[in-house]
Amino acid sequence: MTLSKQQLQSKFDQYYIHTQQHQTNPVSVYLESLAPTGRRSMKSSLLSSTMLLGFDGPLETMPWNMIEYQHLAQIRSTLGQQGKAVNTINLALSALRGVMRSCFNLGLIKADQLMLLNNVKSVRGQRLPSGRSLTAHEAQKLLRSCAKDLSIAGRRDHALIALMLATGLRRSEVVAISMSDLKSKTGLLNIHSGKGGKQRIAYLNTESRLLMRHWRKLRGEQAGYLFNPISKSGSVLDRPLASQSVYDIVCQRAERAKIDTVRPHDLRRTFVTQLLESGVDLNTTRQLAGHQDIQTTARYDFRSSKTQQKAVQQLSK
Repeated sequence: MTLSKQQLQSKFDQYYIHTQQHQTNPVSVYLESLAPTGRRSMKSSLLSSTMLLGFDGPLETMPWNMIEYQHLAQIRSTLGQQGKAVNTINLALSALRGVMRSCFNLGLIKADQLMLLNNVKSVRGQRLPSGRSLTAHEAQKLLRSCAKDLSIAGRRDHALIALMLATGLRRSEVVAISMSDLKSKTGLLNIHSGKGGKQRIAYLNTESRLLMRHWRKLRGEQAGYLFNPISKSGSVLDRPLASQSVYDIVCQRAERAKIDTVRPHDLRRTFVTQLLESGVDLNTTRQLAGHQDIQTTARYDFRSSKTQQKAVQQLSK
């Protein structure tokens, strides 16, 4: 390519060639740094944000090196005018800052540009906690409903839900557990696929350990993933459950148990809330939940909601 042709190229063309030469892209770099469960929401947020700037192409072809302070400020303002929730706006800003940090690390923008972008402040405000924590009655009702299903799928689901209630595992962590990760005698579970690549140890209670033994006996002790799909004929398939399958299992089992809507992450919220209700300190709870920031653990604390409900109920007595 001659110099005259290079001079005629737009900034977008220069950006695209640069990323092609490096065989990487700031969006890909950023998304790959996230836990699998967070990539979809962040990618969706990025798509919505770039559309507000008038760009409707693939994220990978967005000229990210041309993003400046006024663009992030515009997105922040527009989302606010649209009445978007505080969390939605801050999620969008967080995703955009993440991509721009990747741009800086890849040498696509300079430090002063990144510094100006980081000066776009998050929106202040308090939002209600998402999801819910199951009551002790609901949790037992859910487990009893699973126990009534004596099929191999029922036994698997019973063990899976009991494990999630007992350990607070994320969906992505559950589907990644291998047979060798669980020590049946001690009840120790090694988690290698924690958020951000962090590893930790979980401890099973007596009930969940017993259910896991029953499931392993049905599954067979051959190496592989702990939880597997079940064929229509009742055979255990030699592959891991999909994350979406865990979501479907929890939703369907809650519906059969005739309790209010339950999502997999609600089991995690229940785990944290029950620990705190039992007097476990917040930092220990943070470690057991695999949170890096104690403020994240605090958002899973639904004790205040339960206390408020009890107080209102007392008024009618």
